[in-house]
Amino acid sequence: MQVKVDDLKQVTLQVLQRSGYPSDEADTILKVLMYAQLRGNNQGVVKLIGAGMPRDKSCQPISVLRETKLSALLNGGRNSGMVVLTYAMKLAIQKASEHGIGLVGTNNTNSSTGAIGFYASEIAKAGYIGLVFSGSGEYMAMYGSYEPIFGTNPLAYGIPTTGDPIVFDMATAAIARFGIVEAKTAGRLIPEGVAYDNSGQFTTDPAAALGGAISTFGGYKGAALALLVEVLTHALVSTSPDNEGHKTDWGNLILVLDPELLVDGNTFKQRVFNLTKQLKAAKKLPDVSEIMMPGERGDVHLRKVIQSGSLEIEDQLWLALQVAAS
Repeated sequence: MQVKVDDLKQVTLQVLQRSGYPSDEADTILKVLMYAQLRGNNQGVVKLIGAGMPRDKSCQPISVLRETKLSALLNGGRNSGMVVLTYAMKLAIQKASEHGIGLVGTNNTNSSTGAIGFYASEIAKAGYIGLVFSGSGEYMAMYGSYEPIFGTNPLAYGIPTTGDPIVFDMATAAIARFGIVEAKTAGRLIPEGVAYDNSGQFTTDPAAALGGAISTFGGYKGAALALLVEVLTHALVSTSPDNEGHKTDWGNLILVLDPELLVDGNTFKQRVFNLTKQLKAAKKLPDVSEIMMPGERGDVHLRKVIQSGSLEIEDQLWLALQVAAS
């Protein structure tokens, strides 16, 4: 059904408030969720239904575990991943503005960071190159296995240009976990070949997939990227597995680079913009009407939503969100 953007924001904010978040944290999470939802990304308000994302009653203020002029490791204090990663992003940008590089890792968060393209976009808008990596619980199997060990392990980058920044955001999983949750809520099947049930058979049943494991995209190549993200968001940032090696918290990593380290910043932006013009003007295959840059499709969707003032939401998702808000 069509839902007004303002109504969606109001109901989402009510859910966050009922989930225990103070106004500043609720506003931060709302920005991240709306970034995804208004671009047609499945990392949006679906995160608030079912078990949702209640604020951990035992959470503590974010603290610094280790710091240099270029880097920091943060203890998230069991706060929302979106709150912690927003804090980490701002700190990384600050360090990059002062020293050219900002590297910030986080551990001890207890929920999703949302669409990490949000953070990459904010970094690029500030004039820096951004790389973002996010870990999570055991949802995805290694290539050749059906046992969930990896998170869905997304990675994102943001690149500034003289025009709109280039922003790429992808899970190394064949399908995002919340894409499966969204399919289950809507009562539809998931695509073939993207998830296993708990006996190792491919399934299109989202409920069976949630009880099994997601496969990596691109076979062994996707698995290799997933392994990289796993290392960067757990071993490197010191998350805390239990005695059996299972994850008890989530980790993240942000790297911010100032182009001025190597080239005049405005020159860099112009060169990237010229490259995008060349790519978009390249000879097209017969069935291609337009060559799109990473993130451009979502930006087009966003502009249409803003222009109309409303967006399409699955009936059951909207109903579940209203119930969570009441």
